[in-house]
Amino acid sequence: MPKMKTHRGAAKRFRKTGSGKFKRSHAYKSHILEKKSPKRKRRLRKNTAVSVAETKRVAKMLPY
Repeated sequence: MPKMKTHRGAAKRFRKTGSGKFKRSHAYKSHILEKKSPKRKRRLRKNTAVSVAETKRVAKMLPY
């Protein structure tokens, strides 16, 4: 039986935490930053958890 392959695009975007959840970074932080408020840009810096609805899909892409 062949091994499952890790989805390389997902591997670059998600990290598994110790409790088995997945963390991700926010979108909208790469360009056109002048019009965004400092408060908004600060909030976008922090990582956040993948939603419960999407966790199953992410786990499937990252079997190891």
